[in-house]
Amino acid sequence: MSAGLSKVAVRLPGRVESVDDILARQGCGPRERRVFTTLHGLRHSPTLAAGERTEDLLVQAGRAALGGRSAALVLYGHTLQLADPEMCGAFRDRLRDRLGLPGSGFYGVSHINCTSVLRSLELARRYLARPGAGPDERVLVLGGDQGSHHDRSRVIPGLTVAGDAVVAVLVQGPGGTDRPRYRYLGGAVARDARFHRNLRMTRQESAAFAGAAGAATVETVRRAAHAAGVDLDQIDWVMPHLANRTLWRGFSRLSGFAWNRICLDLIPERGHNFGTDALMALEHADRTRRVRPGDRCALVSVGQGAYFQTVIVEVVDDE
Repeated sequence: MSAGLSKVAVRLPGRVESVDDILARQGCGPRERRVFTTLHGLRHSPTLAAGERTEDLLVQAGRAALGGRSAALVLYGHTLQLADPEMCGAFRDRLRDRLGLPGSGFYGVSHINCTSVLRSLELARRYLARPGAGPDERVLVLGGDQGSHHDRSRVIPGLTVAGDAVVAVLVQGPGGTDRPRYRYLGGAVARDARFHRNLRMTRQESAAFAGAAGAATVETVRRAAHAAGVDLDQIDWVMPHLANRTLWRGFSRLSGFAWNRICLDLIPERGHNFGTDALMALEHADRTRRVRPGDRCALVSVGQGAYFQTVIVEVVDDE
């Protein structure tokens, strides 16, 4: 048996900003802004309203995923770096207390950019499969960043604009007694260190990254499918990294995967939200009954640096 995942809990802030307005504040001209809105398909970005805090959204999503259950461990995947005193002290302790998990372990997963949340799923699975793990142990995975803290932290030139959104999912081991919504089937990870300069890349490096990212994404999804014991054509859906539509046009062309099986509905409405994208796409597809029990879904994330992560899950009838 394999690890199981609960339904995904998503929490969004109370405000939405126009991508065009965000880019204009950064000094982007009309031509560049049209690339984002028309070619990339990015229209809106979730943004914290006055008085809202990411911490509160994390607590709301975490409580929803827990559903009154316990978790031995909390993993918080994030892209942007928090100040050490916040992450290692008061922030951690406040979050555990507010989640009703004061004695649980709590670790941040970072420095792998937008792959941090899916990597947290993999780490949760490994933790629950360790020798001596209890059959009813669970791991709460949280994800989310505040891109609106500063426009420079949310705009990746030529590629995307990131917003404020939070996800949570509860992972249980193979001996767990809860009926999961998703069953883990396999995964794969990759890194291309040529692009380690991240936002400091030259124009030439950025252009090379755009091409290399497409090929690496296809290869990582193929390897994850093989790890799950299937071929790419036996995957029913891709739940994508929502940076832009352009990446996924290339993916479909390179892989032969059907365009209408890539769940891009959220790109105009929410756009990119760091490491939360694939889980938000899965939650949306499940809530709108686009996926059905037995469907195999590839959750995909791509991080600057460059990092690639895919997790394959199967939808389970949880009625």
